[in-house]
Amino acid sequence: MMAQYSQDKTDLDHKEHKEAKADSETNIDEVIEDSWLIRDCEVYSDEYNECTSFKGRFHQYFIYGETLDCNQWKRDCDNCYKWVDSKDVKAGEALITSEKNRRMDRLRAHYRNDIWKKRDLPPDDWSAPLPEWMVKRDENTYLAQKAKEIREGTETVEKESTCSIM
Repeated sequence: MMAQYSQDKTDLDHKEHKEAKADSETNIDEVIEDSWLIRDCEVYSDEYNECTSFKGRFHQYFIYGETLDCNQWKRDCDNCYKWVDSKDVKAGEALITSEKNRRMDRLRAHYRNDIWKKRDLPPDDWSAPLPEWMVKRDENTYLAQKAKEIREGTETVEKESTCSIM
């Protein structure tokens, strides 16, 4: 009886350990804030390959007058594989920092814009009906006809194929 209790306790402990390990693996994304910023590793690999390709180098030289440094894409690719394979938190945080920097560089002009006043709320009449001339102009378009068919429930499914193989 004591041996059976000991075996059951061992099985229970093993099961709890297994569940805790599974929970820690599934919740590792919750440990790192903004882990949703991490893209698929293939994306980083593709970006690096595009950056170092002959076509990519030619484009960089044409646009910027010099070739760009592609090492950040390589570091991001390596960090991504470390994050995916072994859940390396340091690599994940480095990847998130890189993504935030890349996003900030892309949006820098938007944030520095002092010409346009940004709205806090949409205009009061944003959902007002369209002007009569616009309704009349668009009443015979394909989209208007399809919307009318859907509203009336008379939508027909076209059986002809629009696919062409060349």
